[in-house]
Amino acid sequence: MTERRIVRGRVGGFSPWEDQFGYSRAVAAGDHVHVAGSTAWVDGRIEHEGDPYRQTLAAFGVGLNALAAYGLTADDVVRTRMYITHARDAEEVGRAHHQLFDAARPVATMVVVDGLIDSRMMVEVELDAYRAGLAKTLEGNQP
Repeated sequence: MTERRIVRGRVGGFSPWEDQFGYSRAVAAGDHVHVAGSTAWVDGRIEHEGDPYRQTLAAFGVGLNALAAYGLTADDVVRTRMYITHARDAEEVGRAHHQLFDAARPVATMVVVDGLIDSRMMVEVELDAYRAGLAKTLEGNQP
């Protein structure tokens, strides 16, 4: 597994598309952290092909791992977005969301899309998190 570290408020190293397309997995902006679209792409492969519930847990796991680089958890998440490729998967994706975020209760959006970058991907998620004082903490940790 690639080491993840914060550089200028950005964290990366989660997928080959980050370098190819020029983006970070997560970016801190003040006391907020925004996590890019995350899928069940883990350690160079797609996990849980054909299982929307487990793919959702894996995708949120990628996003939550990115937040962990800032010392944040699911309790700090204030917004989630879920992009699913089939409306029939909404219940399973929602069940996974409930399992992870029931206590935090972030605002959430679920949208059905035509497809994702790889046809085996059934769900892509985004997270936004907030913690008062985060920016000051990060300032003290910069290289």
